[in-house]
Amino acid sequence: MRALVVTAVAAEADSVATGLTPHPDPVTPEPRTLRGGYLVTRRDLPGGAVDVLVGGVGPAAAAAATATALALADYSLVISAGIGGGFVPAAPLGSLVVADAIVAADLGAGTPDGFVPVDALGFGRSVHLPPAELAARCAEATGALLAPVLTVSTVTGSASRAAELAARHPLAGAEAMEGFGVAEAAAAYGLPVLEVRAVSNAVGPRDRDAWRIGDALGALAAGFRAMGPVLVSWGERHEHR
Repeated sequence: MRALVVTAVAAEADSVATGLTPHPDPVTPEPRTLRGGYLVTRRDLPGGAVDVLVGGVGPAAAAAATATALALADYSLVISAGIGGGFVPAAPLGSLVVADAIVAADLGAGTPDGFVPVDALGFGRSVHLPPAELAARCAEATGALLAPVLTVSTVTGSASRAAELAARHPLAGAEAMEGFGVAEAAAAYGLPVLEVRAVSNAVGPRDRDAWRIGDALGALAAGFRAMGPVLVSWGERHEHR
């Protein structure tokens, strides 16, 4: 099993790599730089390996970084990971959300009757579905909420916007900015995709004093520590199908 984990920023990548680092810590390789300046950190697991990529913020940057990495190496699984906003009370601060659907929540058109997603317009798609068994096992191993994760290009900063998203996606657990871009690149290579988000803030009015980024990064590390054996086991059973 070889997985690619794509994060937006270095702090997220460091948390994922920390969670995947065996204890006691052996000598781990230094990050390497891919074409385009993308940094990749490798972690070896019993029966598998994970590359953790810093891909940039937003769906376009994430898609470009993911496609670059996939063109340079063979992977069996792609994961979008990082911190994000949680739809409370289902996903409180410091909790984890594992996506059972990766949704492009603002890709489409505004009309007098409301938002129309891009696939309803007859162009492309607006949802990617992770492998159901893998998502469920990762959620169980980490104690995460299993729910849709929304990809947005503009982070929600008002109660009205939060209410609009919740009305259109009543089961959503979290929002972030990269998952759908990662999923689009993975789909182009025929690879399964997963998304994992640690909740640093509530979706709604922007209040930086209420954010708990440190707690979320800690939860992300703990989540990947718990997920490591699940990823390897799933990879072993699906690698040769």
